[in-house]
Amino acid sequence: MKALEANLVVIFWAIIFGEVIGYIGGQLEVMAYVPAQIGVVATVAALIFTNGVKLVSNSDTKANK
Repeated sequence: MKALEANLVVIFWAIIFGEVIGYIGGQLEVMAYVPAQIGVVATVAALIFTNGVKLVSNSDTKANK
């Protein structure tokens, strides 16, 4: 249950930060701002990164024992 809650928090903040960074980047590059697309990409990237770091650190901890 703890992993689910942690991933929900990651999803929430990834959407918030992704939208802000996407809006600023879109304005600087004079590109179209598509909120749904930016939210999905930010969420997927954040979940891959955080769960990847967790998996790598868990395997490293097991290897050191």
